[in-house]
Amino acid sequence: MDITTVFGTVVPGSSPGGSTMMRAIGGVVGEELRKRFGTPLYVYDASVVSKRSRELLEAFPGMLVHYAVKANANPALLKIIKEEGLGAEAVSPGELLVAEHAGFKKKDISFTGPSLTEAELRFVANRAGRVHLDSLTQLETWGRLKLGSTVSLRLNLGIGAGHHAHVKTGGDGSKFGIVPRDIPHAKERAARHGLAITGLQQHIGSHVPDGSDYIEGAAALLKAAREFPDVVHVDFGGGFGVPYRSGEKQLNLKRIGREVLRLVRNFERQTGRSASYALEPGRFPIAEAGYLLVSVTDRKETAAHTFIGVDSGFNHLIRPALYGAHHEIENMSRMSYRRESVTIAGNICESGDVFAWNRGMPVPKIGDILAIKNAGAYGISMASTYNLRALPQEILIKNGKVKDITFDRFPFLVRL
Repeated sequence: MDITTVFGTVVPGSSPGGSTMMRAIGGVVGEELRKRFGTPLYVYDASVVSKRSRELLEAFPGMLVHYAVKANANPALLKIIKEEGLGAEAVSPGELLVAEHAGFKKKDISFTGPSLTEAELRFVANRAGRVHLDSLTQLETWGRLKLGSTVSLRLNLGIGAGHHAHVKTGGDGSKFGIVPRDIPHAKERAARHGLAITGLQQHIGSHVPDGSDYIEGAAALLKAAREFPDVVHVDFGGGFGVPYRSGEKQLNLKRIGREVLRLVRNFERQTGRSASYALEPGRFPIAEAGYLLVSVTDRKETAAHTFIGVDSGFNHLIRPALYGAHHEIENMSRMSYRRESVTIAGNICESGDVFAWNRGMPVPKIGDILAIKNAGAYGISMASTYNLRALPQEILIKNGKVKDITFDRFPFLVRL
């Protein structure tokens, strides 16, 4: 059993990383966090963000790694990611602004966004180091407005992957990117405006559970790059999955890196050309670092379920309701081995507001603290004030110290 020191107190049964029967996060006990900040509460372990960021750089040596800001835009977390040597990838003017606020330079910011207005294209052209155009319309607008002499294109080469149909960003069912049949039209429009196509990008999906899909996508993009003689930058996108269920294995990132680097070397040897290469992970650096702490407020039984009510809902973590996503949930207040099957329900007036159905765990009592794990990515970033429920506070635990990093998103919400 681990022994962790918390505010000068030795606490048994706690694990900095948040293991089974966890009582603490990053060395800080859940009850201490609730006393100081209340619940619901987003908690981030800085050491996990740093560790996962380094793993990405080690697995893809020599490549640019741009963190997808949409996964979690908290500036305190962005600063850790920046300190570890990653760049930023933005999909809106607001995300670009928050990346700048966190200290990222123009050259370190990559941008890709669908359905952009002319004003938005003008804005990002001046502030992002590289802009990947998502459609023929964006390409035409870029040329007409004379926003630069070179362009990068987002391609949709028919390969899509992800844990749910809503997160597959490649393939015939996807709204993203320029499809193969439109590549000749893209070349024609670029030539008409005197634009050199110097970059290609793709993104096949989010939470890709198998590295084989990513490798297949990388091979397809490099094959397409042979058709563009001026290309000097290739961006393979992101989508690396993390283990959400107990017993799932961590993605073999090093194997993916080796295979992608092998493809890159073959491309350069066979074409006699060299380029810079990039990827855009969002979930991988941040998901496992985050927890949503909630308090048990209610209990009721029906013929079908034992409902455990908590003081949060899908307005704070929408992934289970939106995608049927699984998040492990730990009872931080009870070490009891007596377990029961319960359904963890939120406080929003919607029948779909459920975090977990029929989940076995130590018997929850009113007032217990439950930790919803792997909530760092697409948690607070997709949160809302539906039912006029306030957003949770956010705190960061770094080297055993606790800091309130609650992110005021509103100054970055811009309409151009």
